[in-house]
Amino acid sequence: MTDQAVDTDGARLPAHPPAEHHFLGRTRELKGLRADIERAGLDTLSGRKAPRARVLLIAGRPGSGRSALAGELARQVAERYPDGVLRARLSEPGGSPVPVARTARELLAALDVPAPAGAAEEELTEVLRTALAGRRALLLLDDAAGAEQVDALLPDAPDCLVVAVAGGPLTGIADVRPCTLGGLDTKSAVELLTRYTGSVRITVDPRSAESLAEACQGQPAALTLAGGWLASRPQAAVSDLAKRLHADADDGTEGTPLARVFRLVHDQLPGRAARILRLLCLAPAGLVDPHTASALAGCSVDTAGAVLEEFVALGLLRAVDSPLPEYAVPGCLHPLMRARAESQERPGELQLARARMLERSVRLLQSCRVITETDSPQAREKLRDMPPALRFPTPRAAAEWLRARRPALLAATRVAVADGELDTLARRLMSQLVRAMAAHFGAQAAAPDLYEVHGLVLDVAERRGLYRERAAALLNLGDVDARTGRTGDALARYRAALDAGRQANDPYATGRAMESVGGAHQELGDYDRAADWFGRALAERLARGERAEAARLYGRTGTAHTYAGRYGEALRNWRAAAAGYRKDGDVAAHARALSEVARVQEYAGRPEESLHTCREAVEWARRAQDTRLQAALQLRLADTLDRLGDPAAAHLHRAAAERMLGNGVQEDGVLPDYGDDACEIRTAASED
Repeated sequence: MTDQAVDTDGARLPAHPPAEHHFLGRTRELKGLRADIERAGLDTLSGRKAPRARVLLIAGRPGSGRSALAGELARQVAERYPDGVLRARLSEPGGSPVPVARTARELLAALDVPAPAGAAEEELTEVLRTALAGRRALLLLDDAAGAEQVDALLPDAPDCLVVAVAGGPLTGIADVRPCTLGGLDTKSAVELLTRYTGSVRITVDPRSAESLAEACQGQPAALTLAGGWLASRPQAAVSDLAKRLHADADDGTEGTPLARVFRLVHDQLPGRAARILRLLCLAPAGLVDPHTASALAGCSVDTAGAVLEEFVALGLLRAVDSPLPEYAVPGCLHPLMRARAESQERPGELQLARARMLERSVRLLQSCRVITETDSPQAREKLRDMPPALRFPTPRAAAEWLRARRPALLAATRVAVADGELDTLARRLMSQLVRAMAAHFGAQAAAPDLYEVHGLVLDVAERRGLYRERAAALLNLGDVDARTGRTGDALARYRAALDAGRQANDPYATGRAMESVGGAHQELGDYDRAADWFGRALAERLARGERAEAARLYGRTGTAHTYAGRYGEALRNWRAAAAGYRKDGDVAAHARALSEVARVQEYAGRPEESLHTCREAVEWARRAQDTRLQAALQLRLADTLDRLGDPAAAHLHRAAAERMLGNGVQEDGVLPDYGDDACEIRTAASED
């Protein structure tokens, strides 16, 4: 195989034409599709305004060029849709439908519209419809598995256009305008071959070129492979290939023209390249890079990269618009690669290749995360021990790799968990993925992806009876549910985590679950149960001698009692929190706890005591160099003094606050709310 084809006219041509010249033919189909955009729908004919977007359907067999036609139509009409062209693939490379919730989330991300992590399909599709209301956008939904997928994503926006690509009709969607594809006309088919072979080889034997186009039945995918095969063999005659394909068809060789051309291309590749090709069916989400190919085949990264470039030249892969060398397996070729792999590789070899690929992903994710820990001697030592091929030059390069490979990495976790025989690797992969995404993007920004990963961790933990991991996954999922307002769901997960923690005899998971159950009850307004569960968690911390955590839980218990109006109980708990922080040497936390004591005293109608405690808290805040807390306490002092009838002293304290914070001071004198969760020093993400 060569990187370039030599045209006998004397010009060196690239073996695969530039992307902007790939599309040809289909003039009649494009004209009809554009006319369908303008044509009145059934609602318009009946005198009603169309309630939903117009839907155009491009139907055809895989390899018929249906996706290319949809892309060309989108390119031609894109200027009429100023809010953009949104693209989504609705089927996995293996043919299974992509969940609607995942597709809706990806479309919302393309619109820069935030979507709650863990939201259900109905909520996400409703957010999507709301986001598209009043917009003029084009949705290109490729490889739809059925009408239900498309219908769930249709915008309630008549100015939007949906172009769906499928293998057959979308029965059930009203007023769909179908365009069914066959093969290319002979002239366009020969022109496609010419782009690969050069004009002379076609001109000297035009009948053979037409015969080859006939053998391929005008299917663009088959013609592309045939053209790539000829381009890599400048001495081969077009007539020889045409005769061979016709003979295969006459002999009853099984399969479509695409399958016959693929078989020819595969069988004439060098052994290593042929093996890489058939193992690409294992690439997650059909996305492959040199590392993935290297791990699958057990060869060097450089060798794999060179072979992948040759595959692009042969039309076996498509280069992806990415900052990385990354390629997509055409959907029409995936089942052919899989069939070859299953017939020529033993099941154990396929499983070993999949395990090598997952192990490589684990090590790359570890390198991606470790490079962010530049201040850690242990991290620097880990980096030095890694092979050069696995290292990233800078944290920015690592983040770009993680962002580009995100779809493939998430797909790899799904595949590994579904496999059921690689759970150890799957657990390691998910652990490193969570840590890398949190390190580069932050836990909040990565929450939607992490929610899915935590769900997969839960699947493995339940399958394997791993109670500790089950508890951790449930706690993480519950935390996301709680942050996104699904408090009832969060409470159910926290209770299940408590059961799992007890089964694992894990005191940390048990205590954390108790505290989380209390927090959920507090959010639901059940302050009695909240205080009870905080008390149980507190007992766990005290039994283990964890003073700082116990002090924090005293504070949370005090907050629950404050909300319930039990100020005596609240004062006892907040004083215990302040004493605990003081013993532990945490000056800032001690100052905040004292400020809460003063708050509760004020609520209880004891302004003189509140005034005294506030002054004490100011002194501790000064020692902690917490200017914001000092200023807020000065404002509270001023309000208390006003109520006690000393406006002059109140004015002095307000002036002091203004000097500390300038114009940014809060005139209402509201303290930062340290009483609820602000004293919770660690987040769930940092603990896990």
